[in-house]
Amino acid sequence: MNVNHDEKIFTKAFFLIFLALLFTALVMYALMSTVTEYATSMGSTAMIAGLVSGVYIFGGLISRIYSGNALEKNSWKRIALIFMTIHFISCFLYFFVDNVYLLILVRFIHGIGFGASANAIVTIASVILPQKRFGEAFGYFMLGTTIAVGLGPFIGGFLYDNAGSSGCFLAAAVFSGIALTSLFFIDVDSYQPKNANVLEKESYGILEKIFEFKAIPVSLFTALTALGYVSVLSFYRLYAVDVGLVEAFSWFFIVYSICLVISRPLAGRIQDNYGDMIICVTGIVAQSIGLFLIAMIPSDITVFICAICLALGFGTLNSACTAIVTRNSSKNRRSYSLSTFFIFCDATMGFGPALLGFFVSSSAGYAPLYFVASFITILALPICIYALKN
Repeated sequence: MNVNHDEKIFTKAFFLIFLALLFTALVMYALMSTVTEYATSMGSTAMIAGLVSGVYIFGGLISRIYSGNALEKNSWKRIALIFMTIHFISCFLYFFVDNVYLLILVRFIHGIGFGASANAIVTIASVILPQKRFGEAFGYFMLGTTIAVGLGPFIGGFLYDNAGSSGCFLAAAVFSGIALTSLFFIDVDSYQPKNANVLEKESYGILEKIFEFKAIPVSLFTALTALGYVSVLSFYRLYAVDVGLVEAFSWFFIVYSICLVISRPLAGRIQDNYGDMIICVTGIVAQSIGLFLIAMIPSDITVFICAICLALGFGTLNSACTAIVTRNSSKNRRSYSLSTFFIFCDATMGFGPALLGFFVSSSAGYAPLYFVASFITILALPICIYALKN
């Protein structure tokens, strides 16, 4: 296994794995922002349209459950290429969809391709990035997701308005093709531990082939903050109309992305030098405050404050906590740790909107939803302190 003695972050392998992450995430966010509109244009109800969006995450969740064990037993590059190929081919299947039920099936298959390939991408990155500067390097790496969050919905909306659904699907195929090509050119075998593709002598139980138990506390408190993030991602357009702040909320994810571009590398350096606790506690408290403010005092200023707080919250925690579960696991259990982490976050992002939807009130509107999201976020704090002290 090659060791990067000079601890450089920006290597050829870094840029290739970064491109794989960026363009995989662009597919996800570009289509998620338009596929519900496409489903309703086919005559589906809002509930079915929501299912069309969420089934992608569910497919990814199923795929991630499988991927931990698969990555331990097989070549990481092989798993990445197989599932990224499924992801790529699925983009073309959209062109043959003529009813909403077939659309749900294609979204599910597409999600399967996404889940395992995304897990493999992060697993590969975990050994490519320099270990002594891992927090900082991981912050730069995860900027791929940050850029996708800002650009994906914009690209999807622009193409849907000007080129229709076919333009969106073609762009998704191009993005997925770039990700697949990037993975193909990475020399993963020179980084993968030699015994990572063979069975370990010890026998794992059924649950141990899905979860890394040591990663569960960190995964749990991150998932709680993910619920706060998805409360905005899923309902901010409806809430914006409800409180008359459509223009302010239209800038929300732009401000969020700009803040993340600045904060993630900086947070990575702080994490490397001063530990995990300061980053995680600050992020949880900031996000809880931001969600509380837009629920209690919705205004242009609080919308922008909330965007910054969510960037410091789940946006930063997603990167920081991925680094934590990666660093704290043995190399042969790393794929299980990452799978555990993303299973928790995906489950929250997939089922969270339905849970939060119960708190929408005909009299109070969407504000109670954000009070609940703020409370759930702060519940992550004691779990965070427990997890990082052990």
